[in-house]
Amino acid sequence: MFDRTLKIMTQESLDKIKEQKILLVGVGGVGGFALEALLRMGFSNITIVDSDCFEESNLNRQILCTRKTIGKSKTEVAKQRALEINPSARITTHPIFLTEENLEEVFKESYDYILDACDTITTKVLLIKKAHERGIKIISCMGTGNRFEPSKVTITSLDKTHNDPLAKAMRTILRKENLSFKVPVVWSSELPVKIKEATPGSIVLVPAAAGLQMVFFILKDLETKI
Repeated sequence: MFDRTLKIMTQESLDKIKEQKILLVGVGGVGGFALEALLRMGFSNITIVDSDCFEESNLNRQILCTRKTIGKSKTEVAKQRALEINPSARITTHPIFLTEENLEEVFKESYDYILDACDTITTKVLLIKKAHERGIKIISCMGTGNRFEPSKVTITSLDKTHNDPLAKAMRTILRKENLSFKVPVVWSSELPVKIKEATPGSIVLVPAAAGLQMVFFILKDLETKI
């Protein structure tokens, strides 16, 4: 499976990747592409959290959503796809909406990295707090809706973001919680398209780019450890 990978990466590096324990929260537009990249890069110990089922409206941007998976649990579909790509992968699923009440259930396991690809601000803050408490590296995805340009998606710290209402709300909450703004985030510098509806519009390009950047964050971090 990794013949082509080993042309540009050492076996030692690949072995290190396989050792990492990843918590992925959300396998929708962003998280689905993150999962795809994790598996094809060699990450094989992944815990997935998502309470949703696929809907027809997900077809335009979520890689795990097909006509056959509509109505099915996102975690169930994600695990099945993961094992079809890498049958030796160790995939744990939690089909729950992550809250303060059930957080410890997920954190019975230890993790090296948390990929926050969920949509809910309160859950994002919970994950940041837990990462701080446990000394776990985390990267959180900011808004990808109402945007078109994948080239505008990059990695920075939360305090350096702009043009992002979600990031602004996150800073407000973290300030009240006396938490640092230096949290690594994937975000887009593109000014969002203004729409009248509360639910944002979204196409595949920006969420896909964000998911890939989240995995790149882990790879870049591991460079200093491999």
